[in-house]
Amino acid sequence: MKRITILLAEDHTFVREGLSALLKMESEFLVVGEAENGRQAVDLALLHTPDVVVMDIAMPILNGMEATKQILKSAPKTKVLILSAHGDEAYIFQSIAMGAAGYLLKKTAACVLPVAIRKVAQGINVFSPEILQKINHRKKPGARGKGVKLMVIDLTSRETEVLQLVAEGKCNKETAAELHISIKTVEKHRQSLMNKLNLHETASLTRYAISAGIIENCTQITKAEWCPRLG
Repeated sequence: MKRITILLAEDHTFVREGLSALLKMESEFLVVGEAENGRQAVDLALLHTPDVVVMDIAMPILNGMEATKQILKSAPKTKVLILSAHGDEAYIFQSIAMGAAGYLLKKTAACVLPVAIRKVAQGINVFSPEILQKINHRKKPGARGKGVKLMVIDLTSRETEVLQLVAEGKCNKETAAELHISIKTVEKHRQSLMNKLNLHETASLTRYAISAGIIENCTQITKAEWCPRLG
């Protein structure tokens, strides 16, 4: 029997370890890699080309949505299952737009994650009940999606990467080192961002990154809340 290969992308160590322990209980699963940031997730996905990537959204260096976009561009047969602590519509619909095959909430995912991975590997989209309700509501005639933040549709992948690092407080030198580009190139991307967004201060870029879902104001989730079974 062919095993389903899985890559875990989660920056909180205890959650990642809990996920790994949970999935290793299933004989048909093989965890081929674990990533603690979005950049590492992209690199490992291209190295292992797993069947399924279990992807957190709020990760350092490169957020889960942009990581999803980059993974699916280079490895289109890989399926990405979002596992997030938040059910904000901005993250849901941006993730779907990036090509995610499913979206589960961490607080309820532990007991259904193995089933969800099997479904996603078969090409079936999977969503937590709360998420599916929001998706169905958006499809209703007359639904305007009030309060939903606008998706970032006019930024390149590199501009999005630079924006996230700027919003995380990285200076130009640190951003250049992280992305393996020159400081002059970083400055060029920052200026392009400011021109496109009509924002001219770092604080404004940070607020935009939060409002657009590029970085997330994320509260800590306890081990017991995430998975009573493993807590």
